[in-house]
Amino acid sequence: MLAYARDRRRFLLFGRPRSVDAETHRHRAEVLLESLLTLGPTFIKLGQLLSTRPDVLPPAYIDVLAALQDEVPPADWADAKRVLEAEIGPVDENFVEFETEAISGASLGQVYHARVDPEAVDAVGTADPTAESGDTRADGAGGPDPASREVAVKIRRPDIEELVNADLRVIKWSLPILLYFVDESRAFSLRNLADEFSKTIREEMDYEREAEMLREIRTNFAGDDRFVIPDVIESHSGRRVLTMEYIQGTKINDLGELERKGIDRTRLAENLERAYLQMIMDDGVFHADPHPGNLAVTDDGRIVFYDFGMSGRVDSFVQEKIIDFYVAVANQDIDGILDALIEIGTLSPDADRGVMAEVMEIAIQDARGEDVEQYRVNQIVGQIEDSIYVFPFRLPKNLALVLRVATVVEGVCVTLDPDFDFISVATDYLTEEGYREESIRQYARETGENIRRTGESLTRLAPKAERALDRLDRDDLYVRIGLEDEENVFDTFAKRLIYGMLLTMSLFSMGVLYALEAPRASIVAAVFSLVVTVLLYRSFREPKGIGAKPQFTRQSMRQRRGEE
Repeated sequence: MLAYARDRRRFLLFGRPRSVDAETHRHRAEVLLESLLTLGPTFIKLGQLLSTRPDVLPPAYIDVLAALQDEVPPADWADAKRVLEAEIGPVDENFVEFETEAISGASLGQVYHARVDPEAVDAVGTADPTAESGDTRADGAGGPDPASREVAVKIRRPDIEELVNADLRVIKWSLPILLYFVDESRAFSLRNLADEFSKTIREEMDYEREAEMLREIRTNFAGDDRFVIPDVIESHSGRRVLTMEYIQGTKINDLGELERKGIDRTRLAENLERAYLQMIMDDGVFHADPHPGNLAVTDDGRIVFYDFGMSGRVDSFVQEKIIDFYVAVANQDIDGILDALIEIGTLSPDADRGVMAEVMEIAIQDARGEDVEQYRVNQIVGQIEDSIYVFPFRLPKNLALVLRVATVVEGVCVTLDPDFDFISVATDYLTEEGYREESIRQYARETGENIRRTGESLTRLAPKAERALDRLDRDDLYVRIGLEDEENVFDTFAKRLIYGMLLTMSLFSMGVLYALEAPRASIVAAVFSLVVTVLLYRSFREPKGIGAKPQFTRQSMRQRRGEE
């Protein structure tokens, strides 16, 4: 954190930013990764969240911290068993078989494979009869019982609540110090990140809430044979233990295995995007952690969703604005895109619309899988540095999880198909659901209303003009002018004027004192003159914008593939 702060201000309290190369960033990120693993579950979860926040950390940190999505060491079985038995009772009485080696480790809990007696199971809903189960052997001398039902048991880490609460206090105390070293927009994102993290980590520890979200999302996709969502086994679940139907599948980023099984990866990417469009735009409740460790594919090409601990809801206002944004993207309406971003609070109203319009055009071009001309990217980055002194993008609380989903899903889709057209699929979905047609009708209504108001204004224009001319004829017309000084031109001018006067006075004093043979006093005057000269010089230096290296998902992924 200290090194990152010095990048923003060379001497912490003052100074210009430092230029840091990608290798240094990557080395620091690897040190940070080890520190987060050492600090424990809360900071591992924080690292996972930071790995999806390009508005907070440089790209090198994002790449390195992505390892935290999968590489989390599980807790000891003895400790996990203590939690399990305290929550639902003895293991031997509730499970036919139980594998004590975790099949998945998470920051707040771990998942075990087990078998239960179907007659003792009280499941919510009906398990999918076509789901793949019984294919994974459990450890045991006689092999798995064919009459038993395979389940996945998620157990919260022991004593995690006290540890999380203590760590959250540390983060809360540290945040004001960190905010001093970042600009206003990143401070905005960091405050929201801290609030979001405190809320989501407590929600993730509540497995009863996770079961509720899982059931609701499962109901929303009932009857859709493109997706599989595990059933909740209520009789074996509680606040710290969640038992679900076990569904085997191939990890969604295991491209070789998917190819071997003959699964259409382009169709898979399209189905994945459509699932999240439905969750966010239609259902208002969504699975918010779609990294490859939580997505699998069955042998018949259906997508399996795991781990609903990080899930969220979208209120109607945000849904409406997200739809407006996607409709504008589908219509390639750049002004509509910028308006939607400003209304939802993601883009600062003070941002240069001309520059941001060009940025959006490049983003759309890249999202469509088209090659981006590098010279144009460099040109736009130069414009940003010249015209925008405050980072124009910020992240409101109610959009943090939505942005996470959009970023991660886009990356998974491009991994499945490097030429995947994210915008084309979204456009088809909007058309099928009638959103674009509704947008056209709304535009027609708004246009009619504007025409009506224009007619009313024209009827009032003539009398107002006549009254203004009468006042002008009587010399009774006054004009009030308000001058906006967003660039602080007058403050800068006043500062330079004062520095100039002080410098003139100090130089004159130094000459007089030297003539009067007062060397010590003249030295003091000389030092004062030097300080004022430095301040005057600094006031004439141009402020630097944001030094940014353009990062585009497809280009960076292609580059990585080439390196591999």
